[in-house]
Amino acid sequence: MARLTRSESQARTRTDLLVTARDLFLTEGYAKTSLERVAEEAGYSKGAVYSNFKTKSALCLEVLGLIHETKFGEVTELIEGDDSLEARLERFQSWAERTLGDVGWTMLEFEFAIVARDDPALQAALVSSLGLVRGTVAAQLQVLADSTGLTLPLPAEDAATAVLSLGLGLGIQRAIDPSLSARLITDAVRAMVRSSLTA
Repeated sequence: MARLTRSESQARTRTDLLVTARDLFLTEGYAKTSLERVAEEAGYSKGAVYSNFKTKSALCLEVLGLIHETKFGEVTELIEGDDSLEARLERFQSWAERTLGDVGWTMLEFEFAIVARDDPALQAALVSSLGLVRGTVAAQLQVLADSTGLTLPLPAEDAATAVLSLGLGLGIQRAIDPSLSARLITDAVRAMVRSSLTA
């Protein structure tokens, strides 16, 4: 087996640290997870963590970005295709039931938002991250509308803000009460589509 180059070794270390941090943040929360614990669990020195991430908040921002990329990648796969709108929405509904209200993810987002409240730089980074998420959702809604020959009843960015706000709020409620259905978010997308049909 060929020996890794220095850059390959550094990339592997960074990936290992991100994956370990993600798992710890999701199971134990942001506050309880120290950089030292991440290093220990990943099998690296504290120096390896600090050489890749300046602060715990910087590490968490990257972890959240990784989670967002994974989750919204899943949604993109669900809504693509040439089958009916209803079939795509049913696939999205199944995803929402499995995903919205995931306690680890929901609580991490919520806890980190509280941490950022008193840190203007971190808050700005979260605003930027949320902007990327909103842009992704807007693009997904636009693809869904375009591929079904429909017109969104409001600009894609506004539609994304509405759907994302509903999803975040519903996620928090479902983390507390998992018996709540995630169908509300699918119904919101349906309502947008129906309003475009009757407009």
